Amino acid sequence: MSELEAKKVILGRFEDLEANPEALPEGVDPDEYFVATYYVSFPASLNMHQIGQVFAIEQSTGTWVPVPEEKPEMRRRHVAKLIGVYEVPDYEIMLPEGVKWRSYIIQIAFPFENVGPRLSMLFTTIVGNISLAGKIKLLDIRFPKKYVEGFKGPKFGIEGVRRLLGVRDRPLLNNMIKPCTGFPPEVGAKLAYEAARGGTDIIKDDELLANPDFNKVEDRIVKYMEAIDKANEETGEKTLYAINITGDIPEVFENAERVIELGANCIMVNYLATGFPVLRALAEDPSIKVPILGHMDVAGALCGSPHVGIRSDLIMAKLPRLAGADILVYPAPYGKAPFMEEKFVAIAKAARYPFYHIKPVFPMPSGGITPAHVPKLVATLGRDIVIGAGGAIHAHPDGPAAGARAFRQAIDAVMKGYTDLKKYAEETGAKELLRALEAW
Repeated sequence: MSELEAKKVILGRFEDLEANPEALPEGVDPDEYFVATYYVSFPASLNMHQIGQVFAIEQSTGTWVPVPEEKPEMRRRHVAKLIGVYEVPDYEIMLPEGVKWRSYIIQIAFPFENVGPRLSMLFTTIVGNISLAGKIKLLDIRFPKKYVEGFKGPKFGIEGVRRLLGVRDRPLLNNMIKPCTGFPPEVGAKLAYEAARGGTDIIKDDELLANPDFNKVEDRIVKYMEAIDKANEETGEKTLYAINITGDIPEVFENAERVIELGANCIMVNYLATGFPVLRALAEDPSIKVPILGHMDVAGALCGSPHVGIRSDLIMAKLPRLAGADILVYPAPYGKAPFMEEKFVAIAKAARYPFYHIKPVFPMPSGGITPAHVPKLVATLGRDIVIGAGGAIHAHPDGPAAGARAFRQAIDAVMKGYTDLKKYAEETGAKELLRALEAW
């Protein structure tokens, strides 16, 4: 959009200041507006103060040209407002020669009344058509308390999951069954038994295995739970099995009902594939009295670019936590995933820091994690994490049970203050850990 076109949209309509698509931050009631923060980059010839107002109009009351029924009284109540434009770097005197693109942080306040307590309309309003405008990335949303009050959030959170497992003072260990898919329930049950026997706290399906004909959820839940119960009788511990119920509507809800009836003690959903409203519906269903593990597949398509999309801590923690997930899988930068440590920490913060009445939830770093990564994970995020391990358990030289024991030994070492896992393994005779360190 040219500067002239932007002026046509804005000028001549807003003599009433309260009806303008811009305001001071103090000019909007934080209890009545969402505040969305964006990174944008546009050609230097464009005036971002005008373009920002166009965005506000586009995502609220108006369109690319003034229309007769967009009256001042409507705008006072429903127009979004540009409340901040901050250029980076912040030129004050003149623009240096040769600058072709200018980058900004902008903030737009959207009336709560336009959206209501709906995640679908929140995305439509805050991301919406302007996501097609070029280099624009949603960085965060400041939620009014009245919006969040409409959400129940996670049923369990960190404290509730720990209470179920009876584990209070250490990181939890999760195992993803590997291979990812393609096997019958009997094979997965055998692997689940071995992983549980080795001391895994949570076992989950891979995100690629949901309800295929060769491994239906009703067959899998019975066989896996029998195997896990047998292992728990041997170890005296408890293991949650997060069965993947992901599917289209209404299958996802039918899957949930079926596995709960058959004794599931945890469920899993690929929340970006199904949509946040599905996760919320599952979490707020009173018949689902088990924790929900949320998997972030598809996230890279939304947050992988530095210039467009949605920031990772919003899409992988703040929003799924609001929608009701108790455990959130996301990539760790120390294994196979290319991911920045700063964003890794920011996601854990968004999962656990105070957020009105919404319970803090477990961040679950995963992706190529081995026992050697345990000290770094705990040093970076603390003990309120779930350590996600797949291949390093199932590919352990002595089998999955030994692979799980190696992780538990690494966790014990860190809890006892060791940073040198090899030294701990040699001093305590932790042979499974030693073998894992030698292998990876």
